Amino acid sequence: MKYYIIAGEASGDLHGSNLMKGLYAQDPSADIRFWGGELMNGVYKAHQEGKGLVRDYRDTAVMGFWEVLLKGASIARNVRDCKADIAAWKPDVVILIDYPGFNLKIAEFAHEAGFKVYYYIAPKVWASREGRIRKIKAWVDRLFIIFPFEIPYFESKGVPFTYAGNPLVDAVDQSPALQESREAFLRRTGLPDAPYIALLAGSRNMEIGSMMPTFMQFADVWHAENPSCHFVVAAAPSRTLKDYEKYVGGRTYVHVVFGETYGALRHAQAAIINSGTASLEAALIGTPQIVGYQMAALTAFIARRIVKVPYVSLANLIINRLAFKEFLLENFTLENLVGEMRRITEDTAYREQMRSDYAEVRKLLGGTGASNAVAKAMVESLM
Repeated sequence: MKYYIIAGEASGDLHGSNLMKGLYAQDPSADIRFWGGELMNGVYKAHQEGKGLVRDYRDTAVMGFWEVLLKGASIARNVRDCKADIAAWKPDVVILIDYPGFNLKIAEFAHEAGFKVYYYIAPKVWASREGRIRKIKAWVDRLFIIFPFEIPYFESKGVPFTYAGNPLVDAVDQSPALQESREAFLRRTGLPDAPYIALLAGSRNMEIGSMMPTFMQFADVWHAENPSCHFVVAAAPSRTLKDYEKYVGGRTYVHVVFGETYGALRHAQAAIINSGTASLEAALIGTPQIVGYQMAALTAFIARRIVKVPYVSLANLIINRLAFKEFLLENFTLENLVGEMRRITEDTAYREQMRSDYAEVRKLLGGTGASNAVAKAMVESLM
């Protein structure tokens, strides 16, 4: 069967790659065409010849209300190109992964053109833009959800779905980075043998521009108080050193590594993380963390009026309480970061409670094998 998969950001590339492994395992004759990144392309090349990658997500990712307005023409062109490619290739199913601003447009087109539409990792309508439920019910044949708290929500909305656990559990537990010793990690990445705090600013340029100035202020203050401590900026593989150099400057105690998120988190004393998938990854790995988030002023203004969940971090949402602190918008300050990091590093009981909450998060997410189970359910439903 022919599968057309669309992932528009780094986390979608990760989950898309694991889903593709499952599809190839369940359907050895699978023919896959996709929008994604290096991880998905690597799986494709291991199973198929030719060129399955239509567009790299690094060329298409846009986030935020103001940012969407600025890049409206580019988005419209990508949507048009994607529709044309689907129509020409004629897949048995179009599989959309998260990225709702783009993917819901494709869902409408694919449904009206007569293609079956599956949505893997549902739009976060339980957090904001609940009006999208109507579109999902109209254009999507089945949702494949990944969080336990989504089950009663989508049941109440009458949306057909499958829940088979969370694929991030597999991605974390099967990562070679978690088997690597600290010494081997430092040697391979060229990092100094020093305690460090991991800093994760996100994968988009606008996130980096919003987060890095405060990260560097924190690094300066913390290093002055703790001269032996260094800082590792775990950069997304889609970025380059130029994206960070103007913020890092000549700080010899700040190091940038690319594509090393799991290793950087695994061996860090603690982490400060831009809210997103990386925060849940840190919880599964067991790294004490602080979540922060900053955004463009107009984006923040609109977000305050439509976001309706008590927490922005997935781990906190899963257990429905604060396993770790979230400092958002005007609360994302140097003073708050320094104060909370002191508590994390100095209060043993506080750290252990955080790790106990992490264990509860892992338990609620279920066991391993989610990606393969989803792929199996997809293949079986198409036969």
